[in-house]
Amino acid sequence: MMTSAPYDLAIDSGGDRFPVTGAAPRLSWKPPRLADGGDSYELEATVDGIAALRAVVTGHRYLGWPWPAPTSRQRVAWRVRAVSADAGSEWSERHEFEVGLLDQDWTARWISPVHTDDPGPGRRAAHTLAVSFELPVGVASARLYSTALGVYEAFVNGERAGTAQLSPGTTSYDRTLYAQASDVGDSLRTGANRLEIVLSDGWYRGQVGAFRTPAEWGDAPGARAELHVALEDGSTRVVRTDGDWTSAPSVITQADLMAGQTTDFRAGTAPAVPVLVDQVAAPPIAWSPAPPVRVVESRAVVSVREVRDGVWVADFGQNASGWVTLRDLGAAGTTTVLEYGEFRDATGDLSTSHLDSHRPDATMVFVQRDEVVSAGHDAVFEPRHTIHGFQYVRITREGAFDPKTLEMQVVHTDLARTGSFACSDPDLTRLHELADWSFRGNAVDIPTDCPTRERLGWTGDYQIFAPTATRLYDVSGFTRKWLRSVRDDQLDDGRIANFSPDGRRVKLHTDAQFAMMTGSAGWGDAITAVPWEMYTAYGDRSVLADNWDAMVRWVHWALATASGSRHPSRVQRSSEPQPHEQYIWDGSFHWGEWIEPKRKRADGTLIDPVQDNPQAWFMADKGEVGTAFLHRSLDTVARAAAILGRDDDAVEFGELAARVRDAWRTEFLAADGRTVADTQAAYVRALSFGLIPDDLREASAARLVELIREAGGHLGTGFLSTGDLLPVLAENGYTDVAYDVLLQRTSPSWLNMIDKGATTIWEDWDGIDDQGDAHESLNHYSKGAVVRFLHTHVAGLRQAPGSIAWESVIVQPTPHPTLTWAKTTHESPQGPISVHWHSDGDRFEVEVDLPAGTHGTLVLPDGAERALSPGRITASTTTEVLA
Repeated sequence: MMTSAPYDLAIDSGGDRFPVTGAAPRLSWKPPRLADGGDSYELEATVDGIAALRAVVTGHRYLGWPWPAPTSRQRVAWRVRAVSADAGSEWSERHEFEVGLLDQDWTARWISPVHTDDPGPGRRAAHTLAVSFELPVGVASARLYSTALGVYEAFVNGERAGTAQLSPGTTSYDRTLYAQASDVGDSLRTGANRLEIVLSDGWYRGQVGAFRTPAEWGDAPGARAELHVALEDGSTRVVRTDGDWTSAPSVITQADLMAGQTTDFRAGTAPAVPVLVDQVAAPPIAWSPAPPVRVVESRAVVSVREVRDGVWVADFGQNASGWVTLRDLGAAGTTTVLEYGEFRDATGDLSTSHLDSHRPDATMVFVQRDEVVSAGHDAVFEPRHTIHGFQYVRITREGAFDPKTLEMQVVHTDLARTGSFACSDPDLTRLHELADWSFRGNAVDIPTDCPTRERLGWTGDYQIFAPTATRLYDVSGFTRKWLRSVRDDQLDDGRIANFSPDGRRVKLHTDAQFAMMTGSAGWGDAITAVPWEMYTAYGDRSVLADNWDAMVRWVHWALATASGSRHPSRVQRSSEPQPHEQYIWDGSFHWGEWIEPKRKRADGTLIDPVQDNPQAWFMADKGEVGTAFLHRSLDTVARAAAILGRDDDAVEFGELAARVRDAWRTEFLAADGRTVADTQAAYVRALSFGLIPDDLREASAARLVELIREAGGHLGTGFLSTGDLLPVLAENGYTDVAYDVLLQRTSPSWLNMIDKGATTIWEDWDGIDDQGDAHESLNHYSKGAVVRFLHTHVAGLRQAPGSIAWESVIVQPTPHPTLTWAKTTHESPQGPISVHWHSDGDRFEVEVDLPAGTHGTLVLPDGAERALSPGRITASTTTEVLA
């Protein structure tokens, strides 16, 4: 008998203040907490307040709409209850959502601002597009549907519509564009009304990447909007973008997401002129599956130091993404310059030189800079048409400055937290916080590499971090949104772009130099690894179906490249390829392990192999990395095929994976279990990917440990294998070594970052070196993947092999003698899971709480096992096993 109702009802779409979906909503909920194990449910829905619908369904995750497809602008309220042969649960609370204005029903036209001049990317002004209209009676309800090619804000009678920021977000604008819906009924009034859209270049035609290349999505920005008003007398009114709108320069005299925003509150007096109509080409309008970008937190200044006359540096205590608000603008005509960064030099002044970008033909000096000119009234400066990565702000102004009027606004996708971790070691708890903040700072609508220098959705970075991201937040919709851009940007030959959305549009410039560096192992393999991670974490089969064609095209390209080209070292070895070489992926560009710990010169300075000898680095044989990832991707595609019922494909790709595995063993593995590369990264990758035969795993793991000990207990891994290092050690009998590496305090290590004041994870292991100088990005989440180990091994909660959506778990804490307790929680698709263990000196005790529909196995440190069922259990053993 069930005594509680299903809960956490949701649809798989985003929305600002209310969920908004397209024409095919999918429904999910969590089973009743006291369910009897059945998975049958009754649904009830009302559409626009009438016509109650009923259906009986099986399952509770991502269920397709069981009735005729809803139409534009319909409002739905639905609820669910569990049913069984002899009883049913209580009804859940109702969940409400709306259907957006579907593409075929838009009647508004695209409008564009009139530019009197064009100073070029990074320096263009934002424009105000506006229309006035009359409403004869009061308003019952109103919805504004809007989107843009560029970044926009909408205002109704001066009131900002919604809370979403940086709308419509970044996509591959040639194929995908999302709209937003806002409830603006309270902003309208009887009589005269005014609707405004403030539009800037944004991701559409602003600057992109480290060298701030202009995006190539289009030549002119544009906006499209429809305001649907239901009046109190029962009539309706629709206000659309069309030729009746006007265009005028706004007070934002310069706006660029990379360079910053300049606002002159004395400006905006130029006469309005008719807008340009139908000047842009746009894809069909869709509705995003991701939550919106929002201001998610405000932070006060921690300290302010005047470094010279009229120049102050403010410290907010946390490296993050966002902007500041400034309420003290000074007297009319006062100019305040705000420069943002993540590092202060020895004098206490802001320094950003570590973020400069260099190549043989150019150096791009890094700058994030906002400027505001006061009009002498009570205006507040909040630069919402740019975004910055920063902990420090340098303020330059003639005259007094009140630091209490300055506040940091933390801005990123408003992801729902699903995981937590804490333990008795405050440094490990702090490390978890650093990784969490790094991901937050790089979750601005897409997963980026850093919120400062590049801000690009690098595929390699996210395929590394995705398994950790799913432990921290609900990233299902966020990731599916990004994967659509990855598919949109895929080259005709099957290669996956290095980053997506790709404003440089490599797929249209395949003869460019950067195109030669597209298609790297570990980066392009995101198209197989990330969908698989989303499927296992959330149980969403459609994420595999949506990406199937892209997965297949990618591995087919990699296989063809492996068989059709050889690294010069192998050509030198033999003019004719050996039979296994058709499966060795070595003849195209690979980024490789990327940023392993740098060696030091005699004077202590760091050696950068990429900068010191780029040709040698470019030409190095990275076939071990490429072939390993080709095996993993083929194996992943085979498993995805089985899930999708593509049995012939499952067999074909499984056989190909085995051939690539055997080729890797032939080329890169010796009979004694050593790899040819003989690096920490090579052993971690080989052990994690299942490339080492069972009879050699012990020898390979022992060699990995030997290399760690030769390095003085330090890791030697870079981007691609760091996240797997500690789990590989623990799962091969070296938990003690895993903890030695985790707790290492000298560089390269995670705790060295903490000791040197990091508040986010660094890109380079020596992000701040022993001389106190900064290097590369100080907010780069990939190495933060280590905190997955804190969840899976320190606290001991992981999903069982073969399980999806946390239907089955293994709870196996691997404590360290220095730890007295650890705990983790995870809000799974089944419901909340928690593990909490503690040791009091005599006994080790663990408490586990599982939701309905989740079962598993508890493995105590002494090896004893106990079956786990839904509910709370406690088990214990003596602490002798921890000695």
